[in-house]
Amino acid sequence: DVAQVVIGHEIRRGAVTAYGGGEAALGLGFMRMGENSYAVTTNLREKFKEVTASLPAGMKPSIVYDRTELVDQVIATVKANLLDGALLVITLLYIFLGNLRAGLIAATTIPLSMLFAFCGMKQLEIAGTLLSLGAIDFGIVVDSSVVVIENIVKHLAHYGHTHGGVISPQKRLEIIRDAAIEVRTPTVFGQLIIMIVYIPILTLQGVEGKMFRPMALTVVLILVGSLIMSLTVTPVLASLVLPKKLEEKDVWLVRLAQWLYAPTLRFVVQARYIVLVLAGGALAWAGWLALGFGTEFVPRLSEGALVIGILRPPGTSLEESIRMNTRMEQVLLAAFPDEIAHIWSRQGAPEVATDTGSIESTDVFLTLTKREKWTKAQSQSELVEHMEKELKPFRGQVTWFTQPIEMRLNEMISGVRADVALKLFGNDFDTLVAKGKELENALASIAGSADLSTEQVLGQPILQVRINQREIARYGIPAETVLDVVESVGGKIVGEVVEDQLRFPLAVRLPEELRSTPDDISEILLTAPSGERIPLERLADIKEVRGPKLISREWGKRRITVQCNVRGRDIGGFVAEAQKKVDAQVELPKGYRIQWGGQFENMQQAAARLTIVVPLALLLIVALLYLTYRNAWDTLFVFASVPFACIGGIVGLWLREMPLSISAAVGFITLSGVSVLSSMVFVAQYRTLLGLDVSPADAVPQSALASLRTVIMTSLVASVGFVPMAISMGTGAEVQRPLATVVIGGVISSTLMTLFVLPVLYALRAPRTTEPALPV
Repeated sequence: DVAQVVIGHEIRRGAVTAYGGGEAALGLGFMRMGENSYAVTTNLREKFKEVTASLPAGMKPSIVYDRTELVDQVIATVKANLLDGALLVITLLYIFLGNLRAGLIAATTIPLSMLFAFCGMKQLEIAGTLLSLGAIDFGIVVDSSVVVIENIVKHLAHYGHTHGGVISPQKRLEIIRDAAIEVRTPTVFGQLIIMIVYIPILTLQGVEGKMFRPMALTVVLILVGSLIMSLTVTPVLASLVLPKKLEEKDVWLVRLAQWLYAPTLRFVVQARYIVLVLAGGALAWAGWLALGFGTEFVPRLSEGALVIGILRPPGTSLEESIRMNTRMEQVLLAAFPDEIAHIWSRQGAPEVATDTGSIESTDVFLTLTKREKWTKAQSQSELVEHMEKELKPFRGQVTWFTQPIEMRLNEMISGVRADVALKLFGNDFDTLVAKGKELENALASIAGSADLSTEQVLGQPILQVRINQREIARYGIPAETVLDVVESVGGKIVGEVVEDQLRFPLAVRLPEELRSTPDDISEILLTAPSGERIPLERLADIKEVRGPKLISREWGKRRITVQCNVRGRDIGGFVAEAQKKVDAQVELPKGYRIQWGGQFENMQQAAARLTIVVPLALLLIVALLYLTYRNAWDTLFVFASVPFACIGGIVGLWLREMPLSISAAVGFITLSGVSVLSSMVFVAQYRTLLGLDVSPADAVPQSALASLRTVIMTSLVASVGFVPMAISMGTGAEVQRPLATVVIGGVISSTLMTLFVLPVLYALRAPRTTEPALPV
């Protein structure tokens, strides 16, 4: 469904609706598979304007819920984050390169790579969404171009300085070509490695695959475009745009960094074993922190709307439910006038099985105003807590809070509307109900449990009519005659009426006064062959019993579901504790089993697949590094950036008190590729110096200082591009924050590793004959 439209009387900014209520009608819009929901909803809104013009006088139409508003808000957040990130990246490029033209050349990669990615998205039919565009980091996009343009500027400035500032056009082209070729290996293989790490995301299945595969494809497309631009457009623009005379002197910020780095590097190289011990301790500490992390599927997106699910006792009449719904709506509107824009209720079950429900179940929908107008709460979770307090006086019903899209996804995935669901399978209804109560008690005792409810499978009032064979034989009345009368209580179909192309069943039903109560039904008279008039109660046993009101099956087995939401803690930790308590407190009979479902089930499936695929991707990175260097030590040292990058990601999540989610996992996967790029720049410089007959002991510090600007630039632009996502408070930012936090923290720790630990590792292999000479 793409829209929910309520047509009815306006009641304090909200329409009170119910199936069968008579006061208002609820319309649901559906679309064909493969259509774009945003386009369909937009067209539906325009059509709605046309339809409302023909409504009878006195009817006031009101669109109370439109999902395109959420889409627009989310896309606005993504646009703002991307624009802010691009401006920060361009500013950093100018600051570190000290040349506006060089900075603009590197920044040109951003729009060209985006254009390349958009063309690919069009061909692959990938829509622009929060997730498909939310993982784009312009810092990573320009990394290859930064390495190329920085090397070109350095070589042009050095040649001009040594040759009196005069460079012939032909020599200028040769220098640019050679400089681009010199860093071709780290740029090409660095980008390829980043692409490889997205393979695990492409293998995700189910809901997590639907959510994150478009993101991975988009990032791969933009990285391909970035790589092509860095090898073609960047050198060409450098030959055309860069000034003919460049100063070899670095900008003051780079000189300051070199001035601070040189003595620190000298000390680090001398105290190499202490550095390695500290590095190992940092790895161990990060691993210990990671073991204590909570887990969740994806961060909860604040949709700007709420759904209050209500389950009332079996037998509650439709009229009573409508009365209670109206009263609850009035209470909430009075308590939260600045937070609630519209409120309405959906009661019962539709004829088409698109929604789960019953006469006793209600969904109360609330569309919220903009966050800036709120006075009772600062966040949506805080608002839910206040609403729960207002609804406490309404006893005798089970309530839980969710969101419209979240509810729909949970229903489609696992058939439940909550974060965690225990599905108890068995054959006997009484046993299912008894054990379901035990499961409910076990979950209620766990911290974080909220909106706890058990599926009501019993309680349906049933009028049972059992024919007395001895009595109908005594009076000579056929059983078929008795059954015809019993069927006519509810309506016995005897034919079909055809009007034009429409067909209607023709049913016979007893008058209301003969079937209103069980006593009235028992007094219905039947005629015996002798002509005697005999009441139905003498021919059958009539009584009212309680039977199953709902029979849920899954894979051919009956089941009952106990579900709850989790608040104030992570889902993974909650489920781990719940599983221990259930195993200890609930003993299941033979033939009965429990299955854990809800979002936890999706999280388990994604984690199981990533556990297999991520190590394979890491092995591919190792293989690619070995193909690059043909040296086991170089491969090992560069790959060491990956675990050191994880330190920063873990610490970032710990400082911000974020659980480990699929979004955070995507951040760690991204880090696996980004972290090796800076190390590859150092190794490329180190190998170049060795080729110039510089001793290994001297090559280590000289390589570290020579690559300092490139390493800092590539690391800073990669992390700064994610800063707007990490601090954004806009709609949809909840999903991006863990990813951005992991990447920013990981880039910081991997940069420290490249600047300090990597030189130490190479210094350990270099013969320590004399004190290494550090360039000024």
